[in-house]
Amino acid sequence: MILVTGGAGFIGSNLQAALVTRGQETVVVDTLGSDGKWRNLAKHPPSRVIRPEGLRDFLDTRPPLEMVFHLGAVSETTAVDGDHTWATNVELSRFLWEWCGDRGVRFVYASSAATYGDGAQSFDDDPAALERLRPLNLYGWTKHAFDLEVVRRLARARERPPQWAGLKFFNVYGPNEYHKGKMISVVKVKYDEVAAGGPARLFKSDQPGLADGAQSRDFIWVGDVVDTMLWLLDTPGVSGLFNLGTGTARTYLDLAHAVCDAAGQPRNVAFIEMPASLRGQYQSFTQAPMDRLRGAGYAGQFTPLEEGIRRYVQDHLSKADLFV
Repeated sequence: MILVTGGAGFIGSNLQAALVTRGQETVVVDTLGSDGKWRNLAKHPPSRVIRPEGLRDFLDTRPPLEMVFHLGAVSETTAVDGDHTWATNVELSRFLWEWCGDRGVRFVYASSAATYGDGAQSFDDDPAALERLRPLNLYGWTKHAFDLEVVRRLARARERPPQWAGLKFFNVYGPNEYHKGKMISVVKVKYDEVAAGGPARLFKSDQPGLADGAQSRDFIWVGDVVDTMLWLLDTPGVSGLFNLGTGTARTYLDLAHAVCDAAGQPRNVAFIEMPASLRGQYQSFTQAPMDRLRGAGYAGQFTPLEEGIRRYVQDHLSKADLFV
C-alpha cells in the first residue's frame, strides 16, 4: 500500500494514476471540495480518500504502508498565512518523517525550486549548500526550513526512514492542474489566450539588460516528474535531496512559440507590464543542475519543451477529456 498526500492535486494525481496503472493499492490524503477536483482521480480511483485532518487517525491504525509520497502542501508562492503554511509545510512533514522513521516506511517529499530564491546563490542541490539560500516568499521559506530540518536530523544521526528523498521541483506543467487557479502553469494560461484568438501575453523584463521574453525557467513535463518518483519507488537504495528539472532553461518566448505551434496558430506574442506585486520576487532564471540525481543512477530522459507542450495541448487541452 502506498500513501500519497496531495494525491488529488496536480502532481499527486498524475502519480496516483501511474501507481494504479501499475496495480498498486493507494490511499490518497486530500480534500476534494465541490469544484470538480474529484475529476483528477476519476479514471484511477484510490482505495481510500482521507481528509488531511483524518491522516493521524488513519496512521494510528498501523496500515501496511510501503512508501509515503508526501506531496500535499500550501504551494501558492503568494501565500501570506504564516501559521497555516508552517503547520502544513513543516510540521506535517516532520510528523510524517518521524512516523516513517519509527515504522520503517520509505518517504519521499516535495521540496521546491522556490527554496533557491532569486538564484544568486546558485541552484546547487548539495545539502552542504543549503544554509546560504534565501527564499523570496513564505512558501519557499517553509520548504527550505524542512530541507534544513532533514539535513540537521541526518547530521545528528537521528532515526530516519529506510529510504528518503526530497525533490526540488522546478516548473512543472501538464494535465490535472486545472484546479490551481492563479498558480496554474504558464503553458495552460498561454494556451487559453491563444485558443481565444488573442496573443500569448508575457511580462516585460524588469531586469536591466534582459530582453522582454528572455526570462527563462527550467520547465519540466509532469510525466517526467512521475517517472522519477516511480524510479525512487523501484530503487530503495537511493536517498538524498535532489533537483528535479530538465537541466535546461528555456525562455518564456520559446514557451509561447511552442504553445502557438502546438495549437496550430500563428506565433503572436504581446508584452505587458509586470505587476508591482511580483517585482523583486520574480525569478528571471532557473535551471536545475541534475548531476546529483544522475550520479544516484537515474538515467531517464527528459521531454523537450516543444514535445511536452505538444502532448499537453494536443492530447488534453484541445480535447474534451482534459484529465489523465
